[in-house]
Amino acid sequence: MADLLPEHPDFLWHNPDPKPSYDAVIVGGGGHGLATAYYLAKNHGMTNIAVLERGWLAGGNMARNTTIIRSNYLWDESAAMYEHSLKLWEGLPEELEYDFLFSQRGVMNLTHTLQDVRESVRRVNANKLNGIDAEWITPEQVKELCPIINTSDELRYPVMGATYQPRAGIAKHDHVAWAFARKCDQMGVDIIQNCEVTGFVKDGERVVAVETSRGRINAGKVGLCGAGHSSVLAELAGFTLPIQSHPLQALVSELHEPVHPTVVMSNHV
Repeated sequence: MADLLPEHPDFLWHNPDPKPSYDAVIVGGGGHGLATAYYLAKNHGMTNIAVLERGWLAGGNMARNTTIIRSNYLWDESAAMYEHSLKLWEGLPEELEYDFLFSQRGVMNLTHTLQDVRESVRRVNANKLNGIDAEWITPEQVKELCPIINTSDELRYPVMGATYQPRAGIAKHDHVAWAFARKCDQMGVDIIQNCEVTGFVKDGERVVAVETSRGRINAGKVGLCGAGHSSVLAELAGFTLPIQSHPLQALVSELHEPVHPTVVMSNHV
C-alpha cells in the first residue's frame, strides 16, 4: 500500500536552520510569500532569500482561501492586475512542473435581487471593455451550466441571472504552495518553518534585520506577505499600512464530477 501513496510534501523541499543574514527576508510562507521568492529568484537571479513561516508552510490564509481564480473585477486597475495574474496561472503548472489541479471550469456569481442584477450587469459591461471574458447569463442558462441549482421562482431568493467567466476556475491551494516551495528550494531559497517574526531591527528608517523565535536574521530587504496579519507586522516595524483587514466567510465544498461542473458563488447562502 505504501507504494500507492503520493509523495509526502516534506520531501519536496529542505527545512534548513536560518542563516545569520540574507539579501531578502520574506515574512509569510503562503502563496504570496512563496511566489515573491520564486519570481525574485527566477526573474532577477536573487537566491539568497529566506521565506519565514511562523507555523507550517501554507498553513495560514493559504489553507483557508476559496481556491477561486478569476479576473472579472469591476475596476480597470483590478481587472488589469487579475487578468495578468490569470494569464500567469494558465502557464504555471507547466512552468512549475507540478500538477496543482488548476481547472478552468468557469465561475458563476448568482444574483437574487434587482440590485444584484444592476451591479452584476455593470461589472460584466466593465469587464468586456477591458477585454475580460465575462458574460451575463439568464436563469435558464444557469440551469444548463449547473443542473443541480434550483432556479424556481418559488424560492425565497430566486436566481435572477448570473455573471459567468468561462476562463476562471480553481486550484488546489496546498499543492500550489508545494509547487512554488519545491522550485524555490531548487533555486537555493531557504524555507524556514516554525519561525515567528517578533520584531524588527532598524537603522534610522530602514529595517536591517528581523527578530524571530529562532533568533535575529539580518536582511538587505524585507517583504511582508502575511495576508491580513501584514498590518500587525507593519506596526512592529513602526509604520501603518493603509489597509483594513476583514474576515470573509465562505462555504466551499470539494468538486465532485459531474455534480459541480462549475464554480458557483451566491450573494445569499
